[in-house]
Amino acid sequence: MIHFDLNKIRNAENEIAVRAKIAAMREPYREMGERLHDVIMNSVIELHPKVWYGMPGYAKTVDGPVICYFRADTYMTFGLTENADFSHDKDLPHQLHEAAWFFSSLDYATEEKITSIVRNAVR
Repeated sequence: MIHFDLNKIRNAENEIAVRAKIAAMREPYREMGERLHDVIMNSVIELHPKVWYGMPGYAKTVDGPVICYFRADTYMTFGLTENADFSHDKDLPHQLHEAAWFFSSLDYATEEKITSIVRNAVR
């Protein structure tokens, strides 16, 4: 009897769909999107890519809610959803949580900051 792991199949299909969304981005965002996808996926190995409202998104499980996403407009936007873990912000002296960032290039310092944001968001 052949056994299929449906989660692995869906995860592979989601990866293909996310890569197709990135491939459809105009330059310079296409190259940035490819790198950003790798940065996010390497930040937390357990993340699963999926297309979310037409954008590359990332969740803790294949069926789980999206925690972070990115899109290409005038700038590249990286953001967190309400499903991110904001508990590290509990001691802030205000009620604003950082949830979206814009950038026009993806350098090492930006990659490191995104890695940190993703790790905190997925706790």
